[in-house]
Amino acid sequence: MFKQSRKKIILAIMGSLVLLFAITLSVIMLASYREIRQENMEMLKRHVELYYLAGETGGPADLPPEAPMNGFDGHAPAPREKPPLDQKPDYQLSTFYSVAFGDNETVIAVDNGEKEVYSEEELIGIAREILTGNNTSGRSGALTYIVEHRPDYTLVAFMDNTVSESGLRTLLHNVLIIGSTAILLMFFISLYLSSRIIRPLEENDRKQRRFISDASHELKTPVAVISTNAELLSREIGENEWLSNIRYENERMGGLVTQLLDLSRAENAEAPVEQVDFSRIVTGETLALETLAFDCGRTFRADIEDDIILAGNRTQLTQLVSILLDNAIRHTTGNEIGISLKRQGHHAVLDVINDGDEIPPDKQEHLFDRFYRVDEARNSEERHYGLGLSIAKAVTEKHGGIIDVSCKDGKVRFTVSIPIKK
Repeated sequence: MFKQSRKKIILAIMGSLVLLFAITLSVIMLASYREIRQENMEMLKRHVELYYLAGETGGPADLPPEAPMNGFDGHAPAPREKPPLDQKPDYQLSTFYSVAFGDNETVIAVDNGEKEVYSEEELIGIAREILTGNNTSGRSGALTYIVEHRPDYTLVAFMDNTVSESGLRTLLHNVLIIGSTAILLMFFISLYLSSRIIRPLEENDRKQRRFISDASHELKTPVAVISTNAELLSREIGENEWLSNIRYENERMGGLVTQLLDLSRAENAEAPVEQVDFSRIVTGETLALETLAFDCGRTFRADIEDDIILAGNRTQLTQLVSILLDNAIRHTTGNEIGISLKRQGHHAVLDVINDGDEIPPDKQEHLFDRFYRVDEARNSEERHYGLGLSIAKAVTEKHGGIIDVSCKDGKVRFTVSIPIKK
């Protein structure tokens, strides 16, 4: 039980870490790409502002002189302004291209940045394709472009993003490698630490199960002896109030010992496995308990699919169905109990549904614990000690299945799902 819980916890933690890592990385990359592309577009806009053909009127205005940066003129120093974009190092190191078209898309100027990355023919072809799309800005491969229509010509300006985005791709590659290595390392560390932490709990659970098993076997003999002596004594002295109390309490003790032994066998013993017809087991227990249900004013409404065959222990599966039906009979607040057995994929799914008050979520978590009862005021006059659902859970897990409870619209539903293995 603890080993399975440890695996589930580790898988849950690792899944959360991987998801958190993926989300964080995605956010960082998207934000970085967005910031870089926005910065590149701003630099390209500045390049377009500064672009003028020879002889074109209305050239760029001269930049204002820098304000004095000291107090020698008798005034307080002026605040330092951001340098113009064309004076920034990243702007100076960026590569820009441009193609200017005159009337009828005739090429009047081409600037390939004095680099051999793109030839003039390639730039002209890309620019013509962009003009065909009627977009004023965007991306074409590794190039960011802006189209500006001026009185005498149309300018298509490009900025090469290869260098700026390759650094980001290198960062992504390194983060993936380092992050994956860190997650794997964390997985093995978590595996080691969890084994050290859970080992005492596993040992404690093993000792507790061993104690229940040993105590049940040790109590079985004295309970039987007390029952026999009480029977013999009753034959000699007849009916007696004190003797009746002894016999009654001894029967209660015998019932508790029997359930403890059943729980011990379900949790620890390796029961023989065979091919069993689960449909016949459910049908048989429904018919067997129908008289008990009728005496309590209840009726069964069964919907059982035929020929559901699975590998299991017939005795334990019969006990599982009996516990769920008996639990529904005792706790239902209505007159009808629903029983459904269906084949869903590779699983046999058994549902037992009865009317009842909603069980709070905090109590649902402990419903399958040993000796737990939802109604704390309920005593064990009916010889029920809070072990039935624990036995049902142990049997279900022994067969590789899961058992669950849900409450909705005044209905309490116990669901058992067991894999069909042949």
